[in-house]
Amino acid sequence: MLIAGVDEAGRGPCLGPMVLSIATIEKSEEEVLREIGVRDSKLLTVEQRLEQIVQIKPALKEFHSTAVEAHEIDSLRDKISLNEIEAMRVGVLLNRLKKKPDIVYVDSPDIIQENFGKRIRKYISFDTILKTEHKADINYPIVSAASIIAKVERDKRIEKLSKKFGKIGSGYSHDEVTVSFLKDFISKNKCLPEIARKSWITSQRMLESEFQTSLGVFK
Repeated sequence: MLIAGVDEAGRGPCLGPMVLSIATIEKSEEEVLREIGVRDSKLLTVEQRLEQIVQIKPALKEFHSTAVEAHEIDSLRDKISLNEIEAMRVGVLLNRLKKKPDIVYVDSPDIIQENFGKRIRKYISFDTILKTEHKADINYPIVSAASIIAKVERDKRIEKLSKKFGKIGSGYSHDEVTVSFLKDFISKNKCLPEIARKSWITSQRMLESEFQTSLGVFK
């Protein structure tokens, strides 16, 4: 029986993309992932994730990732929720698989966890058992594996953006480096950078604060 796990990295940041990843493995081979020590990526250090990913990928039957860039998130959120955006991309990942899984475990962002499965089903072209649950990235090794792949992929993308824009931090609003980058960029350019999620409250507040400060100067 082929099982799949899906998880995301970067759902909440005000900078950079959200990355979703899917991983598949035969149920009989799932123990290999436990032996590697896979866990929810947030519970692992950067070093542990990099060490594990080189062991995880060869153990999988298949894996893929997809990124939703900041400007795409902003554009789509004018029409649909972030949960719906995520469900759409999960559908893309599932349809991309060469061999379709019998069961798919997904970490659910919906308050009613089963509702995420209903969202996903609208976007897939085949029949399968969808188990969308809270804390799936902790409870199922295959989802933990997908979580690690997504996080490592997002970190690579953030590193690439840092080479272009300078130190941007992790992209999360609680990261002082990220906040400092945004404030400096807005101060110099009077706008948000292209890598910012402009629909995020954190981004909007920083932009509003800068304009209020500027207006105060010219009073």
